[in-house]
Amino acid sequence: MKGSLFTYLTTFATCVGIGAVSAQVFDQNKGSSAGWDPAAVGTNKTTNETFSNPVMTVNIGDPFMTRYTVNGEDWYLFTYTTNSNITLRRSRYLTDNWDNAESRVVFNPDANSGEPWSTSLWAPEIHNISGSWYIIFTATSDGDNPPPLLDAMCPINCPAINHRMFVLAGDGPDPWTANFEMKPMLDTFDMFAIDGTYFQHADQLYHIYSCWEQKYSSWPANLCITRMSDPWTVNSTLTERRIISIPNEPWEQVPYGRPIRLATNEGPQQLTNPKTGQNFVIYSAARVNTPFYCLGMLELIGDDPMEYQSWRKHTAGCVFHQNTAAGVYGTGHASFTTSPDGSENYIVYHAQTTANPAADLYRTARIQKFDWNEDGTPKFPKAENGPFAVPAGQFALTQ
Repeated sequence: MKGSLFTYLTTFATCVGIGAVSAQVFDQNKGSSAGWDPAAVGTNKTTNETFSNPVMTVNIGDPFMTRYTVNGEDWYLFTYTTNSNITLRRSRYLTDNWDNAESRVVFNPDANSGEPWSTSLWAPEIHNISGSWYIIFTATSDGDNPPPLLDAMCPINCPAINHRMFVLAGDGPDPWTANFEMKPMLDTFDMFAIDGTYFQHADQLYHIYSCWEQKYSSWPANLCITRMSDPWTVNSTLTERRIISIPNEPWEQVPYGRPIRLATNEGPQQLTNPKTGQNFVIYSAARVNTPFYCLGMLELIGDDPMEYQSWRKHTAGCVFHQNTAAGVYGTGHASFTTSPDGSENYIVYHAQTTANPAADLYRTARIQKFDWNEDGTPKFPKAENGPFAVPAGQFALTQ
């Protein structure tokens, strides 16, 4: 491996002594949710007219929300990182106290099995594609503790080197009752891959995920795209894979403006303006376990998502970020949904409660309404705690 980036990484790491520094490995589900008043979480049950953040205080990350209808009833379906399994929750109410929502574990692997999907299960998403349900997630076999000789291949410590992408397929139209079956590993060319999502454009399905340029790069974390023939099959080759974003802006780097190590693009999510049809990828930037974690934005401005020239990055800074005045930090890994009546748009994201987080990271799930700018780009609010008016159409469901 003699690429210019690899050479630069090796030289950079040697000069600053990074190669001798142990990587920070943290359990995303340690921390504490104690101290929250349940009455102040989610919808105010006294009036059912307002809600407050957070809407879930259980320590989770990477929240993904979608909607479905079964037997004439509309439901919100929620999943998130647990580290050890894939759990679904559901509620009729978007801003419910999700700590208490109905839950179901749909995939619970044996952590000692050695299977490539058995540990460190992150960022699950559940999608309805052509009438069938699919769960896409990332995992590894080694709990992010690879063999030392493998880690030594990287110029900077690379605990997540064995993370790959996986897909579970449901066997029925109702995701709440469906059984989910493991499909073949989603092809990422035997290279680091996390936070994969589906991107749909012009009747074609794509996989966008966080990637390294080369097998042992270790940093930075970029965004890659490949074409798919179905929800578990990539039909692009490695030479056809495209990197559509690299963390080259100072706000995508931690510390601010330092390249390579901890420079991150991850957690991509498609967002489509329902009126103009404009397509965006909202992604997480900077480092997840810092207060600077925020959202960046790409816009598809060309016809072919596989051409990096078809994408334009919003370079002015984070489009959604920490609000120190409100005590909301590390706002990232978002998904998007609508109010019960479909008239309003909502962002679902995780955030931290301190500007100086411990290694045992604690994150809550939060929801806020957003709108659209005149140029068709999303107009995100400040990260706030509320109270806010409940989503349009939700109050009527409580009567």
